[in-house]
Amino acid sequence: MGQLNTAELLVRCLENEGVEYVFGLPGEENLHVLQALKTSSIQFITTRHEQGAAFMADVYGRLTGKAGVCLSTLGPGATNLMTGVADANLDGAPLVAITGQVGTDRMHIESHQYLDLVSMFEPVTKWNTQIVRPSNTPEIIRKAFKIAQQEKPGAVHIDLPENIAAMPVDQESPLSTNGKEAVYASFRSFNKAGEKISKAKNPLIVVGNGAIRANASEALTEFATRLNIPVVNTFMGKGAIPYTHPLALWTFGLQQRDLVSCAFDKTDLVIAIGYDLIEYSPKKWNPDGKIPIIHIGVNSAEIDSSYIPSVEIVGDISDSLYEITKRVDREGKLVNMAAEIRGDIRDDYEHYANDDGFPIKPQKIIYDLRQVMGPEDIVISDVGAHKMWMARHYHCDRPNTCIISNGFAAMGIAIPGALAAKLVHPSRKVVAVTGDGGFMMNCQELETALRVKTPFVTLIFNDNGYGLIEWKQINQFGESAFINFTNPDFVLFAESMGLKGYRVKSAEDLIPTLKMALEQDVPAVIDCPVDYKENLKFSQQSKDMSCHI
Repeated sequence: MGQLNTAELLVRCLENEGVEYVFGLPGEENLHVLQALKTSSIQFITTRHEQGAAFMADVYGRLTGKAGVCLSTLGPGATNLMTGVADANLDGAPLVAITGQVGTDRMHIESHQYLDLVSMFEPVTKWNTQIVRPSNTPEIIRKAFKIAQQEKPGAVHIDLPENIAAMPVDQESPLSTNGKEAVYASFRSFNKAGEKISKAKNPLIVVGNGAIRANASEALTEFATRLNIPVVNTFMGKGAIPYTHPLALWTFGLQQRDLVSCAFDKTDLVIAIGYDLIEYSPKKWNPDGKIPIIHIGVNSAEIDSSYIPSVEIVGDISDSLYEITKRVDREGKLVNMAAEIRGDIRDDYEHYANDDGFPIKPQKIIYDLRQVMGPEDIVISDVGAHKMWMARHYHCDRPNTCIISNGFAAMGIAIPGALAAKLVHPSRKVVAVTGDGGFMMNCQELETALRVKTPFVTLIFNDNGYGLIEWKQINQFGESAFINFTNPDFVLFAESMGLKGYRVKSAEDLIPTLKMALEQDVPAVIDCPVDYKENLKFSQQSKDMSCHI
């Protein structure tokens, strides 16, 4: 074997980190990396847009806990990558982005396609750097993955100038990837938490994505069950406790009052477990800062005037929950508010089971989708009005079976995200749920899905407009503006790419169409007209809502 160049050493370091896939586009300034990948165990997946590549790496990281890797060239390739990188960073998904760059001999002068990418990526990453010495490559790659994957996970960027990529490097080896030990909270904090929970009359657990990242679902469910405390989850905390559990009050986080808001009205103690403030501001549920809070997480609490914990328990979440349980005495306080609220929520959910209206109400679309998906199957929600309904009505038995971007909340994530989900879990059913607006932002990646043999279903909520913005405009101004557009024929569009295309023509069509689409060995697209008059009806119900517990 001849002497390695920097690009070849970089790829060896990626292999050492256990990287399975690199998502990206070929470019002139990343040619040496591509050449090194040709003989690597890593599969390079050529995407149709850099944003799609970043979203694939984003969702791969979210589902596995291992950093997804995306690659672009310099200039416009790198700027295209940024939306997906920012999404991973705010959603807490580990991601490593690698960009090609002009040679270091061209950076001091005006140069074709040159941008200072390290400065550009700084606001949307946890850490980023440029490789300027080939021998530093193993340290940079190890540091990148360590930072991307440690709590709170996020995005890291590495810039590789083309002349550095081609430089020979002395025999260097990848660094060891030995994992770190878990950090445990103090007994003192356990004792304080146990005392406060013992005294509370109506405690409420708020669980976020941090609990899922920490694999704490089993411990959470046991904690809630043994102490008889109801649980609400954020959009990104779905499945942390099975939705069928009698203490599960399902999802909170809509910008308007909902049935679950009654639990916050009644509670005298919130136990926040793996809760990320970025998902749903505590000012929405604790505007005056009067509800006492216990914070349980791997990291200490973020600063917010409405989120000032009386106890912070910082360390391994599962261990913390087991230790707190031993210190709580709730004898005589086993009556809780869960049953009545849960009954109201369940009745509202079941109300749409037999609705036959057309276009189909969003609640009915989601109810039927849940019927055809197993407990381990995965849906990836895009961003738009349908995301609000997915959050409210699609409920999960398992963690990471409903992926919603609710930190950065970027449109266009569903289709590339579904491709990544199918790579991670090829035996599971995968459905990308998207509006017509989000569909058109990354629909080109359906060709990628066909080429790499990742059959999933894309379910389009079709309303010929930006429905979420219309909803907000009417609520605020009483009228809408600039939200309407026309769509292509989605069935013909799918068929033109070699996919299967379906159009739903009645409420009764949806379940058989979903079942048929999920049986295909190629990606399938379902065009489903949606009745978004339900948006404003919900807003009115929210205003009129009263709690009777």
